[in-house]
Amino acid sequence: MTPPVNWPDSDWPNKAASRFVADRGLTWHVQVAGSGPVLLLVHGTGAATHSWRDMLAPLAERFTVVAPDLPGHGFTRVPGGHPLSLSAMARDLGGLLQKLGLQPELAVGHSAGAAILARMCLDGIIAPAGLVSLNGAFLPLAGAAGQVFAPLARVLVGLSILPQIFAWQAGNPRVVERLLTGTGSRLDAAGVALYRRLVRNPGHAAAALRMMANWDLAPLVRDLPKLQSPLLLVVGEGDLAIPPADAARVAALVPGARVVRWPGLGHLAHEENPGLAVRCVGDFATSVGVA
Repeated sequence: MTPPVNWPDSDWPNKAASRFVADRGLTWHVQVAGSGPVLLLVHGTGAATHSWRDMLAPLAERFTVVAPDLPGHGFTRVPGGHPLSLSAMARDLGGLLQKLGLQPELAVGHSAGAAILARMCLDGIIAPAGLVSLNGAFLPLAGAAGQVFAPLARVLVGLSILPQIFAWQAGNPRVVERLLTGTGSRLDAAGVALYRRLVRNPGHAAAALRMMANWDLAPLVRDLPKLQSPLLLVVGEGDLAIPPADAARVAALVPGARVVRWPGLGHLAHEENPGLAVRCVGDFATSVGVA
């Protein structure tokens, strides 16, 4: 399929692994690389495949790695009116996997991506031998923030000019740097530049906002005790976006779940220390019998 008009000429990370796939009205950007057991990587809200830029190649030495841009994010296009809800995105990803003819034996999700993967497991869309959550966003925001944030996002998503304003503001490098610093992570200049490119795209910004406006985690929390796939909860102890204490609460809900803590790293821990993340995924794969 022909790439979108804003597809970069040469310098998107791991571009050689990229392909475009049409399914059910969506045009997916997905990167597929390597051979061996299928490993599905799902990024979080506001990110894209670049989130795995330093992990994809080493993981592809052992796995067939499948890394899509979520609907509306990066270079994946969605039809107008798509809700970008948790359940809808889980179904969408299931459709993409069917189209590719691939089923993951292992799944790794960052932030909201971990919640999407858990929903896919619970709905019988995938049945991996193990699920790795990197600073997973499984629980609703606590207290007043939880009561205000989602309704506010629903109001803001109706302001069609807001994504353009945000993209314009993102033209200032300091704006993006402040946003990333607010996650508790420190990225190198190349990582900051990639996020800046993304948020300067009004379509990407609008999708991230719409996703937040339609995000309902209460059914997921209710169903988590039924999760069958072994769950590894990786926590950056410096995460300022998802409270590190949430991992213990999730582990208490999911039978057999394990928690691993990474000191000195924030919400984007796998981008700060991709080597550590690759080793963690490899060790977990071995522990759950994925060769």
